Order: sequence, then structure tokens, then C-alpha cells
Amino acid sequence: MRIVFNREASVKVAALATGIAAGAIGWAVPAVSQEISDDVVKIGIMNDRSGVYADAGGEGSVVAARLAVEDFGGTVLGAPVEIVAADHQNKADIGSNVARQWYDEDKVDAIMDLPTSSVALAVQSLSREKKKITIVSGGGSAEISGSQCSPYGFQWAYDTRALSRGTAGALVRGGDDTWFFLTADYAFGDSLQSQATAVIEANGGKVLGAVRHPLSTSDFSSFILQAQSSGAKVIGLANAGLDTSNAVKAANEFGLTEAGQKMASLLLTLSDAHSLGTEGAQGLYLTAGWYWDQDDENREFAKRYMERHGKMPDMLHVGVYSAVLQYLKAIKAAGTDETEAVARKLHEMPVEDLFAKKGRVLENGRMVYDMYLFQVKSPDESSGEWDLYKQVETIPGDKAYATVAESGCDVSSFPKN
Repeated sequence: MRIVFNREASVKVAALATGIAAGAIGWAVPAVSQEISDDVVKIGIMNDRSGVYADAGGEGSVVAARLAVEDFGGTVLGAPVEIVAADHQNKADIGSNVARQWYDEDKVDAIMDLPTSSVALAVQSLSREKKKITIVSGGGSAEISGSQCSPYGFQWAYDTRALSRGTAGALVRGGDDTWFFLTADYAFGDSLQSQATAVIEANGGKVLGAVRHPLSTSDFSSFILQAQSSGAKVIGLANAGLDTSNAVKAANEFGLTEAGQKMASLLLTLSDAHSLGTEGAQGLYLTAGWYWDQDDENREFAKRYMERHGKMPDMLHVGVYSAVLQYLKAIKAAGTDETEAVARKLHEMPVEDLFAKKGRVLENGRMVYDMYLFQVKSPDESSGEWDLYKQVETIPGDKAYATVAESGCDVSSFPKN
């Protein structure tokens, strides 16, 4: 069957004084399976398309979702697959309103990506009420698959525990045992600092203090001065996106690394490292679940993605690709897009794709796969614009992620099969 691509469709969200970007892919198909509601499978990619996390998600995640649909074949059980997108502007109320509109009026079947943990938690809560599936790739709070878990909620690309186990654990074991945190003042930052503190203390280290900064602040001067005066060996950045980039730039301006203090980014995306360049980011340690130059399969995907988007994909983008692909596989395996049937398959099926080579989904919705500790290359080590990381070690999935019991998720409240 020949696949025909239609132009992008728009998504309208009523009662919001904010612009929402939208896109959709449709395919010409034969008669639709009776097991697909509304004769279409519609997936919403919700993220920050205009603010501090736009490069880490934004249109890049939509491109990744489209590639997943194409690679799956464009249809599932005879029904077309559509991708729609919206900007939640890092605000939980906007995210919830968009999700409600999508579910009640636009017949969206599942929502994915969801960076900014406060938004992810709000949308996942609404989705539980509506019995709809969310697969969070961008949001990192461990509470998403922990104390605020959902039988229809899944967490895909990373979480704060995995990031902390990698970066903080490695540095403390290497002798960098006193820390001071620059922490983004919302759910993700809180979770990241808390998880990292637990790892530091478990390995014999000590946290000397912390300072919280507003999301999307442009001036880190006062925060950097507090970190500098702490005398800590390591300044831990419990933030992400442009906040991380701006903090590293400010630290370089104040000469922290020259004076002997190390900067540890607990979530550094490839776009962050690219914007800083090897000169500005060299030596930074980070933990991630995917890097474009790890093997031939990753390099081939990155080439396709670059041709579409003009940038290299990050862990968060490819996490969206994997989530969309696995959701479609689950619909096919279930023989329906009915939420509880698909959720059962998502829990049961192994995850085997270019993102997670040997992934598995726990009862609390946490997808477990190997993570990696990387270090940003020096200018002399880098061979090109996107040649930014060198792999230091592999962190097995069962070491990186919490068990269901450790997570705090009450799976006894979930519907029984």
C-alpha cells in the first residue's frame, strides 16, 4: 500500500490566551478496524516549544514522534495515526487545560513527552481520572513513577534517581565528596537534589548547602557566588535546559573551575552541551540513556533526524521516538486501542529498539534500561560540531532505577487484570 502524507493539521484549545503549536500526520488507508475508537489513533506530544526547555523537547520531539509513526508503517490495525502537538509553556494549569481539551473534544488517545515535572504530574493525574495513557519522556521527577504513579502512566527516558546514581555516585567515589547545589525551584529540581543527596551521603559524601533559583532565570551571579563561598569540591546543577547552560556560563565567568571547584550537571542535554561548546562545557560529567555516536544504529537514526530537523537528537527526543513506537506496538498486540488493554501490553512487552536495547517496564510504569556516564570532550578531543561526549561507564538498568517497592508507588491501588 502506498503511504500518502497530508499537510499538518492544527490543534485548537479553547479558553486559553496562549498560542499552541500543532501538527498532524495522516495517511490514506483502507477501511478502519472496528477495534479502533474514532477510526484514528491520535497521539499528543505536549512540551515546551518556546521557553527554557524548547531545544530539549519542542519541535524536535514532534519530529521524533513522526519518524516513529513512519517506521511503524503509518497505520495500526488499519487505522491512520496522527501526531498533534502543543506548548504547555512549563505551566501545570495550561498543560491540564490542553490535556482536557485534547481528551474531551479532540479525541486524543495518549499524551507523551511532558517535560517540566510539575506539568507531567498534573497531566498524568488528569489522565488517570480520564483513563488515558501518558508516557513521560521529558519529565524527570521520580515521583512520576513513584508516589504519584498511575496504572495508565509510564516514565520512559530517565528519572532523577538514575541521573543521580550515575553522575553524583561516580564523582563521590572518585573523591569529590563535598557538594553545593544550584537547584531549580520546582518539582524536578527538588527531586533531583533529594535523589543526589541520598546518593552522595550513601557514598560517604556531604552536602554543604544549596540555593534555589527560579525557573528560566537569566542572572545566576548571586547563586554562583554562594556556591563559590561554600568551598564545596563540586557544584551540583539540579536544573536543566537553558538554566543549566546559563549556570555553567556564569560559573566560567567567575572562575570556579579555574579555582579548583568542579561543575556537575545532573541533567545536561546534547543541545545544552552544543550551545556551550567543548570550550565551555569540557570536563562536565553527565548521565544519559542515549547518545548519537554510540553505534551504527544510533548514527543512522541521527542522520535521518538531522536531515529533518537540522540538529542532532538527544536522549529526550529519542525517548519520544521509542515511546510512540512502543505504544503502537502495544495497540497492535492488544488488538484494540482501549486504554486498559493497551496499558497491560505496555507493562508486559519488552522494549527493544534503538533507544532501549533491552528495556522492560515495571509494574509502576517505569521503563528500565541501561544508562551511561559521559564526560564532555575537550576541544582537542572533539572531531566536529556534534562530537561532544566520551563514554566513561555503563550503569545497568537495575542499578540506575528503583524497584517498585523502593519507588513508593502503591500498585495495590491499580486495577487488577
